[in-house]
Amino acid sequence: MPNYHRPITKNNPFAIVFVCLGNICRSPTGEGLLLHKVKEKGLASYFYIDSAGTAAYHVGEPANSKSQATANNHGVHLPSKARQFEYADFNEFDLILAMDAENYKNIKALDRNNRFEDKVKMMREFDPTPEDGNVPDPYYGGLQGFENVYQIINRSCDALLDELTPLIEDD
Repeated sequence: MPNYHRPITKNNPFAIVFVCLGNICRSPTGEGLLLHKVKEKGLASYFYIDSAGTAAYHVGEPANSKSQATANNHGVHLPSKARQFEYADFNEFDLILAMDAENYKNIKALDRNNRFEDKVKMMREFDPTPEDGNVPDPYYGGLQGFENVYQIINRSCDALLDELTPLIEDD
């Protein structure tokens, strides 16, 4: 696991990045959902939350309209603009959450010396019902595919936040 030994404070927030392929469906949903959850709990200042893609297909674009509509139906806003995951992100983030095995492999390939392997995890490692361990790409699954992805990420974010919240300390 990432460095859970250090306290999470306002002066030393816990940095999380969600990563999928193009950064327009799954990872923006993770970013938006977790931002929403920490704001609801009054914990936003203890976290830095972002998203990225392993490919540069959609750099600068907002989240996919179906991802946005699904999140909006649940009262969640997806604020991200697509960007590509970079080597510098290994230093910036405490936890790097890959949405599927292919993106996990792409992230790990950037870390040639395995310096950051403890930071890279699969999103569904936090899912109480992880199935095959992948958050499926909703793009070809119609609206139900987007809802399914939302539900997977929602319960995974709940479990992740349950694990991190006890580490929060006041400065």
